[in-house]
Amino acid sequence: MHEHESSAASEALPSETAPHGHSHAHTRAVVNRLSRAIGHLEAVRRMVENGQDCAEVLIQLAAVRSALTSTGKLILQDHLEHCIVDAIEQGDREPVDQLMKAIEQFVK
Repeated sequence: MHEHESSAASEALPSETAPHGHSHAHTRAVVNRLSRAIGHLEAVRRMVENGQDCAEVLIQLAAVRSALTSTGKLILQDHLEHCIVDAIEQGDREPVDQLMKAIEQFVK
C-alpha cells in the first residue's frame, strides 16, 4: 500500500470479487482515482461556466485526461494480473482477444 492511500484501501469493495470468479487488487485505488477525476472535471466545468482563461481550462483538462489514463493503466494492470492470467491458465483465448480490442480503443 502506498503512503497516500488510507488503510481503507485494504478493505474489500463488493466489486473486488468479480462475477467472473477472481479478485482485483486495485479496486479501491481505481474507485478513489475515478472519484478524484470526477471532482476535478466538475471543477473544470465550473471554470468554463465562470469564464476562466481558456489556456488554464485546457491545462486542467489535460490533467484530468492524464488522471484517467493513469487509472486506465491501473485497470489494465489488474486485468493482466488476474483476468488474463486466469484465462491463460484455463486455456480460454476469448478474454485475450477482448483485451486486444479494449487496448485498441484505450490508446486511440
